[in-house]
Amino acid sequence: MRPTPRKAIAARLLSVAALAAVCLPSAPAAAAPHAVPAAAAACTPSQVVTNGGFESGTSPWTQSSTSVITNRSGQSAHGGSSFAWLDGVGSTHTDTLSQSVTIPSGCSSASLTFWLHIDTAETTSSTAYDKLTAKIGGTTLATYSNLNKASGYTQKSFDVSAFAGQTVTVAFTGTEDSSLQTSFVLDDIALSTSGDTTPPADSVRTPAAPAYTVSLSSNTSGTVWTGHESATFTNASSTALSEVYLRLWDNYHGTCTAPPITVSNVTGGTAGALSVACTALKITLASPLPQGQSTSIGFDLGITVPSGADRFGYDGAFSFIGNALPVLAVKDGAGWHLDPYTNNGESFYSLAADFKVTLDHPTSLLVPATGTSVDTPGSSGRTVTTATASKVRDFAWAAGPFTKISGTSPAGTAVNVYSVSGISSANAQSMLTTAKSAVDAHAARFGAYPYGELDAVIDNNFWFGGMEYPGFVLDLVSTTALTHEIGHQWFYGIVGDDEYNSPWLDEAFTDYATDLTQNKTGASCWNSVSWASSAEKITNSMAYWDTHSSRYSTVIYGYGKCALHDLRRLLGDTAMAKLLKDYATSYWYGVSTTAEFKAAAQAATTTDLTSFWTTHRIEG
Repeated sequence: MRPTPRKAIAARLLSVAALAAVCLPSAPAAAAPHAVPAAAAACTPSQVVTNGGFESGTSPWTQSSTSVITNRSGQSAHGGSSFAWLDGVGSTHTDTLSQSVTIPSGCSSASLTFWLHIDTAETTSSTAYDKLTAKIGGTTLATYSNLNKASGYTQKSFDVSAFAGQTVTVAFTGTEDSSLQTSFVLDDIALSTSGDTTPPADSVRTPAAPAYTVSLSSNTSGTVWTGHESATFTNASSTALSEVYLRLWDNYHGTCTAPPITVSNVTGGTAGALSVACTALKITLASPLPQGQSTSIGFDLGITVPSGADRFGYDGAFSFIGNALPVLAVKDGAGWHLDPYTNNGESFYSLAADFKVTLDHPTSLLVPATGTSVDTPGSSGRTVTTATASKVRDFAWAAGPFTKISGTSPAGTAVNVYSVSGISSANAQSMLTTAKSAVDAHAARFGAYPYGELDAVIDNNFWFGGMEYPGFVLDLVSTTALTHEIGHQWFYGIVGDDEYNSPWLDEAFTDYATDLTQNKTGASCWNSVSWASSAEKITNSMAYWDTHSSRYSTVIYGYGKCALHDLRRLLGDTAMAKLLKDYATSYWYGVSTTAEFKAAAQAATTTDLTSFWTTHRIEG
């Protein structure tokens, strides 16, 4: 989604307790309410550097001379009275400071921080004569010089999670040349661990290779749909699968006593109680499913579309039905991913699946949908639209008396634009031109568009800028927003990610791709970056952004794409283009993580990117 200023939604933020009621009529009476499965035991945060403020003498630090750790005049501490003063001699000189630390293996995050002040007698603005190098183990974290002089202390921070479970040396080396002093002053050095415990060894994502078969029939307006859905899947994990979870995302848009999405008459397993504000439904399988084996579940499905020009809602005669089909949640070494719905961005996380969806509706309603659609006559006055889609993460559709125009991109992708009443023919044609151009531009950079046709549904009443689904997007009349949503066909659609925990992997990458398509280079855009706090990072999850919503768009979209522009300038245009195309190919129809992207980027260059990730606050 490309966000715009949000409408007020405070009235919708009901407490978890109020939403905990069971709202599945067919749930067995004896079944106990099932909350979100417990995660592994929480990590106990710790700080493993000893005497990081130098207030307890010199132990256990190793210093090159007894004058490094000091409280002598000429410099001052960041806190307390002592500090570490490297160099400042004004002649050829080297000072070192180090400490061996053990980083525990149980935590998912480890961060090295220190406060640094640099003053110098050097007058050059271009030559680094005197240098300070910060290292952990054999890895150089950063190098500073006389060019980094500043009037006071600045805090430096580095993600050192990769060293979890290791005993390593944190070391600082300062070197001066033959003249003009530079002082490197360190204080309050810390290495802090936090986060949940590391997942168990079996981190395979499951249930794998899902296939959904859906048959629904609508009322005369297309706002109520009833029918049946079945899901076939395979257990890819070495651990037998005793249950699965369905995500009923659109129950966020109602209440547990009157849910928009209802599931009943489950076969192939036993339904438990709804959880996670009634957006998750546990199905206990008839028998545990061993590794490599497949099974199916089925259920009757009811969908009631609420009022509102939303990704799930109706605007007059036009219904938009995104995230309404229940899809299987993902389980890996961390357990089931049952994150809450967010209206600020996306929570959606699913594996690539095959869908065959049959939609029986009045002939007066056009029904654009994910996948390739074929219409056949139904009963009197009705049409049956059958949409098939392969290797998609979700399925969405719309219904209404749309005005439809069609075309084919120069590379051969069929594009349809569906407009609500009030959209001029000129604007519809403009959106068709944009869609054809955008789909080809993205395909040229990241790989051929694989989903057959592409449907764009246009309504200027949407309160958001646009919303992406595989082969199907909702949008305002906006060249930039439509180019962005079509870019999501690659980042989230083809190259999947956990949208709740890593929103930058789809939004920043898509905004970067949009810039390239519109010939924007992002020149100097990082110069406008201003962090709101030390906790603000490009890689923060939606749990953070839901409590800092005013900063979500600025950081995830703006700072995120600027970081990618900076990476392109560092690697070079050709290397960056190859990196992203190879990255898309490597994770085609799969799921990528921040760590995997960072590894791919590092493999594309001989330059150590550690300081780049730190500067741009890209952790993971």
